[in-house]
Amino acid sequence: MLILFNKPFNVLTQFSGEGLTLKQFIDMPGVYPAGRLDKDSEGLLVLTDDGQLQDLIAHPRHGKMKTYLVQVDGEISYEACQNLAAGVQLKDGMAVATKCSQIDPPELPARDPPVRFRKNIQTSWIELILNEGRNRLVRRMTAAIGSPTLRLIRVQIGEYHLGDLKSGEHRVIDSTPVVSAHEKQRNSNYGRHVRRR
Repeated sequence: MLILFNKPFNVLTQFSGEGLTLKQFIDMPGVYPAGRLDKDSEGLLVLTDDGQLQDLIAHPRHGKMKTYLVQVDGEISYEACQNLAAGVQLKDGMAVATKCSQIDPPELPARDPPVRFRKNIQTSWIELILNEGRNRLVRRMTAAIGSPTLRLIRVQIGEYHLGDLKSGEHRVIDSTPVVSAHEKQRNSNYGRHVRRR
């Protein structure tokens, strides 16, 4: 089974816990997020009941490209964006964007609650593509170049796109439950047992 979900702001990427969780939006037992998205981030989350697919999407060794729309504090320069593509040094090592582009403000619904703007301080938007997913990586990268992240929306993971999903909506891409090797063996043994009778 494969599900695409547009995670709203302030929702935890888990099915249990205090506050808003995935349980309030997706009532399908047996599926789990392939990767994480911070509570204060929005956008595409892929869920599946297939452990191998979950690993393929989430684990950095597979190099799945993740695309983010990022609103930052202040006016980000072309040079600052190029610095992200060249790599910035963080406490846990270098972080390099596969691509960083300055973009016009995208047409998005207002966030609830809204982003807090500092009076007389401009904001700007970039599109950032990464092939890894360290904890709060985008936020730490933009902070390293002096442009703290105000709003972060993931719009693509590999071949999976957010598309026209509205915040809080999900779409079932493949409703076929994945049968584990253990279950296949058990079903096969059961079938042989039935035939012998």
